[in-house]
Amino acid sequence: MCGTFGAFGAMPAAAAAGERKTRFYVLEQAFLKNGPQVERMNEFAGKHLLPALNKVHSGPKIYLQALVAPHMPQFAAIYGFESLEEMWRVHTRMGEDQELAKAAAQYESAAEAPAEHATSSLLEAADYSPEIAPSAADAAPRIFELRVYHSPTWRQLKALHERFAGPEIKIFHRTGIHPVFYSSTLFGANVPNLTYVIPFENLAAREKAWNAFGADPEWVKVRRESIEKHGQISSVSQISLYKATAYSPVR
Repeated sequence: MCGTFGAFGAMPAAAAAGERKTRFYVLEQAFLKNGPQVERMNEFAGKHLLPALNKVHSGPKIYLQALVAPHMPQFAAIYGFESLEEMWRVHTRMGEDQELAKAAAQYESAAEAPAEHATSSLLEAADYSPEIAPSAADAAPRIFELRVYHSPTWRQLKALHERFAGPEIKIFHRTGIHPVFYSSTLFGANVPNLTYVIPFENLAAREKAWNAFGADPEWVKVRRESIEKHGQISSVSQISLYKATAYSPVR
């Protein structure tokens, strides 16, 4: 426990007030089983949860369904907030929505539970993280890649963020990789870590971009120098692929 609280001093500094809009993200994952749970989850999220949330929150919202993940099927949602106060205010107002409460009660009254289990993580946006841009109304759902890089220590996580903020992002963009946000998990599994999400038009575009990145001479040099200076600052990588749902505001 003391290691967790002591880690805040090693986190990348948040930007000063007024320089950014989204400082925190909530990542929610529902682990389902094959059958009606998937359809019921999408129906509840698209017809009840999202409309209720739109009434009280204008921040980023992404709804995803797993294509390749450790647990399949899986549903994920990502919400962005300016502050913890805003997050709690939205949570409170959603709890006061009687129409949503009625729909949720009906949703949970079925013979089969809505999910096998679920998790929530609180992420803090890195100071170099971009803002998530909303999608056009007629935009086709994209592939979203969720990457979680676990570092052995908070000191090495800081070095990992510094590498990303420096040369790595430039190489990303040059090779067709454009993450929508970068963050660290404040509360959740596998801390300390760097968590980021990348959209791709399709799986072929993803493969082309990562192949170009892996072969980039500057990346090979940057990675070698990083290991020589800090050791292996990313010891375990978790990668999951999702497709945005048709109703997701960002898709």
